[in-house]
Amino acid sequence: MQTARDPGTVRILGIDPGLRVTGFGVIDVRGRDLAYVASGVIRIPAGPLPPRLRVIHDGVSEVIAQYRPALAVAEIVFVNVNPQSTLLLGQARGAAITTLVAHGLDVREYTALQVKQAVVGHGRAAKSQVQAMVQRLLALPGVPSTDAADALACAICHAHAAALAGAAGSRGMRRGRLR
Repeated sequence: MQTARDPGTVRILGIDPGLRVTGFGVIDVRGRDLAYVASGVIRIPAGPLPPRLRVIHDGVSEVIAQYRPALAVAEIVFVNVNPQSTLLLGQARGAAITTLVAHGLDVREYTALQVKQAVVGHGRAAKSQVQAMVQRLLALPGVPSTDAADALACAICHAHAAALAGAAGSRGMRRGRLR
């Protein structure tokens, strides 16, 4: 079991839900400093939906038990061209979020556009750009897989949002922007 040691450090778990692969990424945040802890994927076998949702639940539970995050971040599902795919992805996301909440974690949510904006600087960034920026921001020796990078990007997005909210508390906001 690994936990954040410094009392001023917040451990964030990012989740990129999927029915074939669910990505996870764990970072420690102290002020504006980000530190990589772990990342990976939960591979979900083909088959009937209920057992696949159980694999997501069990996998997310294992990640929580091992890394003990303070809070979690999940990407909001966008509406796909195929409504059936969107519905299935929503169920995978629901299984992951239910697991996070059942373990007592506060869950924050961001759209893919918000995540890409926070990590890359523009909301229409390609997956390869997200991977490259996650590698740079966390000083990783290699490029993370797309699913792990997306999960780490969710955690980074919240870390940046929290830092801005802290800055906003001291400087104030006007019309949604820092003064």
